[in-house]
Amino acid sequence: MKIDKYHFYEESVQSPEEDIELFIRLYKQARHREPRRLREDFCGTFKLACEFVKLDRRNTAEGLDLDPEPLAYGRRRHFSRLTLDQKSRLDILQRNVISVSRQKTDLIVANNFSFFIFRERKTLVDYFKACRRSLRRGGVLVLEMVGGPGFVEKTREQRTIKMMGKAKFKYIWDQRSFNPINREGHYSIHFKLPNGRQAKHAFSYHWRIWTIPEVRDALREAGFKDTCAYWETSHRGVATGEFIRTEKGDNDWTWLAYIGGMK
Repeated sequence: MKIDKYHFYEESVQSPEEDIELFIRLYKQARHREPRRLREDFCGTFKLACEFVKLDRRNTAEGLDLDPEPLAYGRRRHFSRLTLDQKSRLDILQRNVISVSRQKTDLIVANNFSFFIFRERKTLVDYFKACRRSLRRGGVLVLEMVGGPGFVEKTREQRTIKMMGKAKFKYIWDQRSFNPINREGHYSIHFKLPNGRQAKHAFSYHWRIWTIPEVRDALREAGFKDTCAYWETSHRGVATGEFIRTEKGDNDWTWLAYIGGMK
């Protein structure tokens, strides 16, 4: 078995079917209607956008990413498997997310902490302003965030990922460094096969680990009328994968949350 880093990433990190259901539910809670157009920012192989157009013939989607390599992979692996009708409702663009879409959208999502790539506050606010201008009236921006002491300590975690058949590999999450003065950290994903072959630093990230108050302040400065936090619930100390709108969260060692910005 060869190391296909994008396929391995999708198997290890992504769950687009579940994610799109969550984003639609959050949008409906905020706006009491179904979103009909989605923009997936930092879309990579754009599985989320593909799932959205597959859900309903009325749905259209746009994916934005600057890196041509994952976009090309997504076109080969995912776009090619869509029907002609689904393809006609999906636009994939190699474009900076700090840009205003020509066609306004109901919902913009930035998954997997991808907006942490913006390490300066001005750039973050500029991104939020572009998102706001790209949203229709009543549109919603949803941002996935992570934090807690466990996300900034130097550590390495690994788990075995089983694919169809007997194929399996190890996914290794490497928290390499964190500077508490500027809240910037370096993180990597490695993959390892049972035969010993490895893909070290298959993906590497230099992020600013923004806090929820910082992000909500930046959203307000960018002109969003309202912001909210969706916190992951837990049962007997184990995360459930369910998110509720709240203003109080448990001080977990590592936490996941979604922040909403309402136009």
